[in-house]
Amino acid sequence: MTGPARAQSAASEGQKLAFDRGKGNCLTCHVIKGGDLPGSIGPELADIKRKYPDRKDLVAILNDETRRNPQTVMPPFGRNRILTEQEIDAIVDFLQTL
Repeated sequence: MTGPARAQSAASEGQKLAFDRGKGNCLTCHVIKGGDLPGSIGPELADIKRKYPDRKDLVAILNDETRRNPQTVMPPFGRNRILTEQEIDAIVDFLQTL
């Protein structure tokens, strides 16, 4: 699979991971369109592609936001091996659709 079909598939997988309470668990802290029982600790995840045009920034945030902001409550999903690189990439694909 290549092109738009692959991107759509990756974004779909990323949404599943983001909404999964045992994996990304993004809804614990963030409001995300289409998510149930969102939290209010973190900012609403909307208009992400405009806010973060370089996907590397989102990958870095998901991997270990403490490097950029030592005071963050954002879990270091990559550093703590909660999510794999491929899972982080899929979640970033999803976030860029918001």
